[in-house]
Amino acid sequence: MAIRPRTKAARELRLQSILQLLDEMYPDVTCALFHRNAWELLVATILSAQCTDERVNLVTPGLFRKYPRIEDFAAATPEALGKDIYSTGFYNNKAKSIIGAAKRILSVFGGEVPADIDSLLSVPGAARKTANVVLGTAFGIASGVVVDTHVSRISQRLDLTRFSDPVRIEKDLVRILPRDRWISFSHQLIHHGRNHCKARNPNCRDCPLNHLCYAKDKNA
Repeated sequence: MAIRPRTKAARELRLQSILQLLDEMYPDVTCALFHRNAWELLVATILSAQCTDERVNLVTPGLFRKYPRIEDFAAATPEALGKDIYSTGFYNNKAKSIIGAAKRILSVFGGEVPADIDSLLSVPGAARKTANVVLGTAFGIASGVVVDTHVSRISQRLDLTRFSDPVRIEKDLVRILPRDRWISFSHQLIHHGRNHCKARNPNCRDCPLNHLCYAKDKNA
């Protein structure tokens, strides 16, 4: 079991070690959702709620061929769009959110996905996690830290937060992480959660972060 540092300087040194190792493991990671522009990323992120990125990436190529423009989504019916996204789950709510997002972006933002957090949060389907994904990946704007299930779980295991609520986790991470790491840190933890720190069977033995991890259920 790793020993918790007691001083602020020691905690900061430990954090730098974590960030350095993440850079070595995942130097060029980015969002796993396939997209060609900010609108497609917004749609894909809405679809990713309670669904794997792999499943979303199977659905979106055909979806964007059928609805190539934001106007096409705005003109769709919830019933028709729901059938097209059925396999991503919660398809009725997601269809309504996507259509609502398309209509608002067309009517309020001139057909362009807004590049600021307050405007984006006013778009249907764009809660804070979704807004952070779009702003960070599509625009390179560090508006906050994306907290998905991987980021939530691993941040707690690494003792970077004591909370399970995504909002409070994000506040903790924003407080301790350099702003220029907000975007990359989320992508790195998401990839780490898929490659090593899996929820049901974490591969602690081969994890480069093992000596810095405080998780009580480590298997090595």
